[in-house]
Amino acid sequence: MRQEVSPRAVLAARKQFFQHGLGDRPLAALVPEPILRSWKRCAERGLDSAALPRLEPLTAHELSAIAERHERLRRLCRPEIESLYADAMQTGCVVILTDAEGLILDALGNADFAARAAQVALRPGVLWGESSTGTNAVGTALVEGRPIAVHGGEHYYDPHGILSCSAAPILDPYGHTVGALDMSGPAAVDHRHALGLVRLAVEQIEHRFFDEDFSGRRILRLQADRALLGTSREGVLVFEDDRLVAANRAGLGLVGADWSALGEKRAGDLLERLPETESETHALRGRGGGALYGRIEGARASLHPVRAPRPARREEGPLLGAAERAALARAVRMVEADVPVLIRGETGTGKELAAREIHRLSARGGGPFVAVNCAAIPETLIESELFGYEDGAFTGARRQGRRGLLREAEGGVLFLDEIGDMPLALQSRLLRVLQEREVAPLGGGRPVKVDFALLCATHRDLRLLVEAGSFRQDLYFRIAHYTVELPPLRSLPDRVEIVRALWRRLVADERLTLSEGCEARLAAYGWPGNFRQLAGALRVLAALAEPFRPVGEDLLPPDILAAPAAPASAETLDALTVEAMRRALNACGGNVSQAARTLGINRSTLYRRLFHA
Repeated sequence: MRQEVSPRAVLAARKQFFQHGLGDRPLAALVPEPILRSWKRCAERGLDSAALPRLEPLTAHELSAIAERHERLRRLCRPEIESLYADAMQTGCVVILTDAEGLILDALGNADFAARAAQVALRPGVLWGESSTGTNAVGTALVEGRPIAVHGGEHYYDPHGILSCSAAPILDPYGHTVGALDMSGPAAVDHRHALGLVRLAVEQIEHRFFDEDFSGRRILRLQADRALLGTSREGVLVFEDDRLVAANRAGLGLVGADWSALGEKRAGDLLERLPETESETHALRGRGGGALYGRIEGARASLHPVRAPRPARREEGPLLGAAERAALARAVRMVEADVPVLIRGETGTGKELAAREIHRLSARGGGPFVAVNCAAIPETLIESELFGYEDGAFTGARRQGRRGLLREAEGGVLFLDEIGDMPLALQSRLLRVLQEREVAPLGGGRPVKVDFALLCATHRDLRLLVEAGSFRQDLYFRIAHYTVELPPLRSLPDRVEIVRALWRRLVADERLTLSEGCEARLAAYGWPGNFRQLAGALRVLAALAEPFRPVGEDLLPPDILAAPAAPASAETLDALTVEAMRRALNACGGNVSQAARTLGINRSTLYRRLFHA
């Protein structure tokens, strides 16, 4: 773990380094060694630390072409970027994905900080490599080949001192650096958990690389801890015939190898034997004698085997109360009647999970579910992403063009998340598509008929946006025929049970548990980021947990420890009960009898609590 360095110590180190050189005082005592190495590299390049670097962003067309080349990386990273989004929103951060050179492809997060960050060119289309932008988390992590946190004055350029950044390089199965993931926020805020969250996210991304492209090869999934097989913390080794051809970092570490082993080492050089049967867990032993557990895929394959697909991970639906489940059931009927549905709720309340559940339960469940986060796609790219384009529509466009996400949803469901963030110009184009049921790609292509059901979601009050002139009134009336309201986590009763249920979903290892005190603290916290923020906190605790030792309160972050630990009062619980009743009544269109049946209580009880309180 990185040792915390005080801002005063960093300022002293900067003064000595930039005014007097290295001198006799050991700067390593004031700043971490990777930061000092980066400062030296920047000084050798002649970078002026007092200036603001001249960073010319790519044009919209150039950025679109670059993003197209990295489409697979962006797709693989999207779940983790979405997962980090809640933390970014609540801590005033942005989540950033770059290519291997440090060029920012995507940036998603807190709008206020994003505006400040843009003043120092921390936005899509700008190169944040160390050679051009000095010491920074993205550029320095790519040079050092390891996760790096750079706080405040540790940045080489003075103007970047407003930033606190944590980044980790992303490696493909062949050991090549393909990009970096970063969380950046204001230096004045404590971001001590950011680097851990980024490292966990990169683990997940690198693990997802092995879900495709390895047909015809033997894949060994191994771990020293049997319970971690099947998780993103397992090691993966890929063999062609008997030769190691791909791996992840965990797999190489478990057999005492490094990336130079690819193409050079054989299975017998790394392990005493490979398992011979699939779908079973085998006890293995490395050449160093260490005990391991592993599962093999493609063990019985011939010279050109076809790997059986891995069983799909069961999608878990949203954690909902009876009233919300009833509202979702009605939303399914709306989808089947081709009536658009709007899902409203605070950030992190599970709007996309609810949309996926509606899709799964509907007659369109066999068709595609295409999710588009209107706030996550840069404004310069969203039009081509949604509507597609013809060959030669703009400089850098793919030769064969692109179908666009609206056409990808053919026969299924199109989910437009955070539709309140859609630019006005695109709102008018979307309205025409919904009215005419056809899409015209960029570049003058012929309109194409489309058939999809529409689900939209937002954390904003669209009526207020309409009044402010930032959302089209006609589009609002077109998409809001039926609205599902998702309550914030803090308003739900039985929050301890919610914490337990979400822990069981996220943590496969039954030996890892939470102490009662830890559960109570988690339940008492307000969770401004709702389920998504709670899920992020639980993932961090799972990474810190040890088998058979319940996670204690001492591992909780400071903001949760500072929240009141006492359980909710009787008055609070009573208010939550009445609120749940009101939601049920609203979901049932004011029908008291139906709402009472949904809640499993007598009609008279519901009537008395709501109308005679």
